[in-house]
Amino acid sequence: MQIKINDVLRAYIEPLTEAEYAALERSILVEGCRDALVLWEDVLVDGHNRYQICQQHGIPFKVTENTSFRSLDDVKLWMIDNNLGRRSISDYQRGVLALRKKEIVTARVVELAAQAAAEDAAIAPPEGEAPQARPAAMPLTSREDIARAARLSSATISQIEKIQKTATPELVEAVRSGTISINAAATVASLPEADQVAAVAGGKKELQKAAKEVRELRAASRPAKEAKEGGGEYGRPLTEVDELRAENASLKEKNAALRAEITALQLRISELVDAS
Repeated sequence: MQIKINDVLRAYIEPLTEAEYAALERSILVEGCRDALVLWEDVLVDGHNRYQICQQHGIPFKVTENTSFRSLDDVKLWMIDNNLGRRSISDYQRGVLALRKKEIVTARVVELAAQAAAEDAAIAPPEGEAPQARPAAMPLTSREDIARAARLSSATISQIEKIQKTATPELVEAVRSGTISINAAATVASLPEADQVAAVAGGKKELQKAAKEVRELRAASRPAKEAKEGGGEYGRPLTEVDELRAENASLKEKNAALRAEITALQLRISELVDAS
């Protein structure tokens, strides 16, 4: 079989870093390609890096075809869920993937609703009968649903949305690489593009300084009562310590969600064992 590469799918998930790619290459050279590549007909869906390494070194590999895909959006949703299930991706990556899932699901629901409305208009119910109600679809629209899918807090999802909308490519790369936190990046993203680029060029300390200055400016422009309610302890402007405390609270929330997921999986395993 001649495997085809779809550039859209290859670029859909964030690529490995050089160090991650090198580690994968070493593993495949020693142990072989243990996981099968996933195909949609003859199009490669999962395993682009493994395929490239195997081709380069002449290493054999297995393939499996997922026959449930009906469209490119089906493939993208599978790729998103597959990567959200991995523990190695960053919180920023999780948020971006969950927001992409929201876009696909919401667009699909709108399309299905339009089709249903057209069908209802074309087929009138018998005289005297009310139109049959269709089950309501539940798109991934609320920030809470998105946060749950990504195992993040709603506040973090809001910050990632802001980064996506207003951050420069340089600032996005800084948060992806871990040079700046999601919280601080969302703050710096409110600056003009030239100021964002300059802050990134200055490195981690300059980014932290820029975020601190934005917070102080916001605190100074608030009415006294609002500043007291919205700032840090005793109404002072938010500091880096406040930011770290907020991130710590977010991590605790994420940890609690993971423990609940583990408990549910353990219960399901017990049910399956008892039924066998």
